[in-house]
Amino acid sequence: MTLDRPKKKNPQIRTRVPTLPPGARSRAALGMAVMAAQGKFALQHCDECGAVQYPPREACAACLSSALSWKGTEPYGKLLAETRIQASPDPYFRERLPWRMGSVRLEAGPVVLAHLVGVGRGDRVKMELRLDRAGQGVMVARPVERSEDMEDDPVLRAMGTHPKHRRILISDATQPVARPLIDALMAAGADHVFAGIPEMWRRPPGMAAVEGLENVSLVPLDVTDQQGLKDAASEIGGKVDILINTARHIRPGGVMGHDTTAARDEMEVNALGLMRLAQAFGPAMAGRTADGVNASAALITILSAHALSPDPAFGAFNASQAAARSVVQTLRAEFAGAGLRVMAVYTGPTDDEWHQPLPPPKVAPKALARAIVEGLQLGHEEVFCGDVARDLAERWQQNPALLEREITGGGA
Repeated sequence: MTLDRPKKKNPQIRTRVPTLPPGARSRAALGMAVMAAQGKFALQHCDECGAVQYPPREACAACLSSALSWKGTEPYGKLLAETRIQASPDPYFRERLPWRMGSVRLEAGPVVLAHLVGVGRGDRVKMELRLDRAGQGVMVARPVERSEDMEDDPVLRAMGTHPKHRRILISDATQPVARPLIDALMAAGADHVFAGIPEMWRRPPGMAAVEGLENVSLVPLDVTDQQGLKDAASEIGGKVDILINTARHIRPGGVMGHDTTAARDEMEVNALGLMRLAQAFGPAMAGRTADGVNASAALITILSAHALSPDPAFGAFNASQAAARSVVQTLRAEFAGAGLRVMAVYTGPTDDEWHQPLPPPKVAPKALARAIVEGLQLGHEEVFCGDVARDLAERWQQNPALLEREITGGGA
């Protein structure tokens, strides 16, 4: 069923207090959340006998080996049985009943318990790992062929961050990614976009590209102005369902030859700016995560992939990105109790004036916008945009020290 646009909320009706599904997990089971955050379907595989494990465990169920690794797994299976839950002692599910669950035999071997979306007993299904509102990885069984309105299903809407019918704030609409991002959000069904303009009185470059667009409101917003952010939040903070931080200050140069004034500006915008945005808009968003169809859903920021391991050619900028990444991780912990998703979009060198001397591949604004919207549609927590970002992330996960040597040339 297509999700209809919600009616304007009656201000006399109370806002529902956010609740979360049960969040207690073993250390092994937390691996499912790590995979779900990146949009991967992976399960534990025994390194000794090859048996696929479910649920996650500390030792192989077949040979008792403790050598278990998370690996990509075939996501297909058959729905063996289903049930519709009509009553629950848990407050989260009690507010969202009825809720469909089922058991699926994976073609990889194990039988798993899954949330059901548009499938019935006996169907061949495709499995996905999704993050629920508690930030934990859960199994979802859906049809093999994705339908246009599948994300409108109440199960996925409850745990997701899809922009459909939501109001979105873009912190700096003068950045190259802003116009493609607005177009992509509107195509995905966003209700309204608030486009932040720093120093609007100066009519900065890039403002003309978003001015006059339908369902787009320009608002004065400067992430370095704490009082200005508070004023903006007092006006539109209660309407913002998704906040996308696009503000960015970048200058090439390492640490020894970099002007500390420029480095301070990078920290002010890239790291402290994110903190100010979260402080200004976060409390209102955290209080509205259970507020119906257009409940608040996510806070997103764009980071350089070199936040993981810095490139000496942009050393000071990458230091600000590493600081911003640390802010993101802290915000995830602070907003976890409200179920507000905090997403980081890592990108390789972008196609802009500050990366002009670098050779391809570079990330085009449209590609970055598409990655952000796809991440929102699927409820991811970490998105890697572009070949450089994906390659850096893979090598960093394998061996951070080796990646540092590769980037710096081994200190030679």
